[in-house]
Amino acid sequence: MLQNNSIWMAQGENPDGTLSDTSCNLLLSQANRHGLIAGASGTGKTVTLKVMAEGFSQAGVPVFMADVKGDVTGMAEAGEDSANIQERVAAFGIDPWCLQGCPVHLWDMVGGAGIPIRITVSSMGPTLLARLLDLTEVQEGVLNIAFRVADDKEMLLIDLKDLRAMLTYLSEHAKEFEMDYGRVSSQSVSAILRALIAVEDQGGDSFFGEPDLALEDWFCTTEEGQGIVNILNATQLIQSPQIYAMFLLWMLSELFETLPEVGDCDKPKFVFFFDEAHLLFNGMPKELTDRIVQVVKLIRSKGVGVYFITQSPSDIPDEVLAQLSNRIQHGLRAYTPAEQKAVKAAAASFRENPAFDSVTALQEVGTGEALISFLNEEGQPSIVERAKVLPPQCSMKAATDETLASVLEACQPLMETYGEAIDRESAYERIAQTKAEAAEADALAAERAALEKEKAELAAQKAALEKQAAKEAAKAAKEEEKRQLAAEKAAQKEAERAAREAEKQQAQAAKTVSSILGQIGREASRQLVRGLFGTLRR
Repeated sequence: MLQNNSIWMAQGENPDGTLSDTSCNLLLSQANRHGLIAGASGTGKTVTLKVMAEGFSQAGVPVFMADVKGDVTGMAEAGEDSANIQERVAAFGIDPWCLQGCPVHLWDMVGGAGIPIRITVSSMGPTLLARLLDLTEVQEGVLNIAFRVADDKEMLLIDLKDLRAMLTYLSEHAKEFEMDYGRVSSQSVSAILRALIAVEDQGGDSFFGEPDLALEDWFCTTEEGQGIVNILNATQLIQSPQIYAMFLLWMLSELFETLPEVGDCDKPKFVFFFDEAHLLFNGMPKELTDRIVQVVKLIRSKGVGVYFITQSPSDIPDEVLAQLSNRIQHGLRAYTPAEQKAVKAAAASFRENPAFDSVTALQEVGTGEALISFLNEEGQPSIVERAKVLPPQCSMKAATDETLASVLEACQPLMETYGEAIDRESAYERIAQTKAEAAEADALAAERAALEKEKAELAAQKAALEKQAAKEAAKAAKEEEKRQLAAEKAAQKEAERAAREAEKQQAQAAKTVSSILGQIGREASRQLVRGLFGTLRR
């Protein structure tokens, strides 16, 4: 409940159980010095959270909180009046008292009811992503190379399919990148791809993407000046503790990196409640723990208050715990030596109050009671008070379906911005295009090679035909030559035969002539002789 420039959180308790005159007020000017709400299960941490958050909202400070059990949504509607509430209000002397809800925006990361929250793989970064995937040092190195190559080649890593495509591309071209970026083993790439499957199964495929969350949309107030209570629907998300922790760590880092310095201010610009804080630090590598310590130390100057909610202060590293100055410690149970040690450590973190023993009180306080110490105006921790926490003005239960429906209807402008996922050209499309172009080039090269081969084959066939034609022509020429030689030879033989026949005929003719001449000669001789003898006779 807002009271002047502070949030009235609780009222001191006397040893007899009655309320004292000491109020426990969280000063708005000291609220960015961070805080802790701790206590065993069932001791009233959620009610305390609601009282503090509605106080910030009434002061015009927007807040963020995760609803891991489903009952934080009750902040959207007024609480129910009852005899018990009236009795408590009378005991606290609250006047005036009214039951009222807070302006709420409901967000969701895994496809449930609420404004979708998405962040890009690039904005998550390789360090947080390696933590999310629980990678080894070598595998984280390969993931860093994938991010570096994506940056150098101007390929956006927006969603998980982009990261998958980039890792596959990196593995396929490992030899090309080895000299510039280092060795990329296929085993490491395979391990990262397997880890991505687990993240996808936890809802990471809907968490990573665009439109990317703009944190300024959480720095909203109503027209009346009330701060918006941004509630993350985490009832399903808490079943995926890695994604839950990494998102909240990303948000904390993003707030630190994007907000300007404001120094000391009258009230915080934004308050961040981190429920189930132990999930963030379980198995946290030292470099990330150091990062959280750095952010928690320095984000105060950005006007942001960070409040961790967990069961025991021992869930939080000492370096972080030392930065949490506003503390509300509900009851702790001590059944084992380790638990007894935790109780003593929690009690020792307070400025001692001589009126009671803090160790004993921590084990005695009931539901709705706590040991409380806030910073005073000089920034000093006040003496611890055993106190009873005020009842919230909002509902202690989960909001009804009708209230949630009206909340979502009021969130329609933001739903128009974030409701539909955008899948623009990024690494997946660029790599697919590169592969398609390479495949097309290979196809063209293969087609060209086939044409060249066909051309060569045709040339070879032509050469073979020409060779065959030349061979056949040579054979024909040879045959013709042989034929001509045979013809010449036959003609020669015929000429020789004709010559012989002519000679024979000539010889025969000469013989005939000679015979005739001889006969004529003989006849002439006879005639001459006859004539001669006839003359003589006469």
